[in-house]
Amino acid sequence: MQKQTFNIYCDESCHLESDGACAMVLGAIWCPLREASMIASEIREIKVKHDLPPWFEIKWTKVTPSKVDFYLSLIDYFFQQGNLHFRALVADKTNLRHGDFGQDHDQWYYKMYFDMLKVLFSPSSRYHIYIDIKDSRGGPKVRKLKEVLGNANYDFCRDIIERVQIVRSHEIEQLQLADLLVGCVGYANRKLETSEAKLAILEQVRRKSGYDLMRPTLLREQKVNIFHWCGKEV
Repeated sequence: MQKQTFNIYCDESCHLESDGACAMVLGAIWCPLREASMIASEIREIKVKHDLPPWFEIKWTKVTPSKVDFYLSLIDYFFQQGNLHFRALVADKTNLRHGDFGQDHDQWYYKMYFDMLKVLFSPSSRYHIYIDIKDSRGGPKVRKLKEVLGNANYDFCRDIIERVQIVRSHEIEQLQLADLLVGCVGYANRKLETSEAKLAILEQVRRKSGYDLMRPTLLREQKVNIFHWCGKEV
């Protein structure tokens, strides 16, 4: 039997060590490869329906009162589309002690990516992972992430995790939707209340998911899965 292939689209918020944010959020949206083009087309149709060009880039930072109906429509679409799923890792950055664990911040960042992604894989499927570009040094680290993910899942022949690739979010609608949901989870966990439009979107996600986004969900939650990382004592 031929394995089904899934695309996983990854983004992050406040990943820098000294950016003043108390929490980093890593997030992933995934869907079957065979549905990916149709989903991207449907998202573009939502843009056009709201008088936006199909190439308009969906971003949490672009949420404004004038576009709140558009972003609420995207949230509705995510929950109505049965082939779309989301997982987020929320990492507390207030007490990072990288030196105690023999690592730097970049190494920790990719360990967190590993923790966020590792529960998504099944040996009966194949996966293509697309990560929003972080910086010019991402290539070697992403190759290392593919190696670590493969070895941890006994995928020594690389026939489960076939691809880990850096991409640009403005080219991929699902990655833009991941940015929106990651931003929403980050907004909740940083306890921000600076925008009525963003609060409206946060409330919509909370209502439709049944979660407040500030506590972990059960591991097997498929639609909106939240994991909180708090570190460990030495």
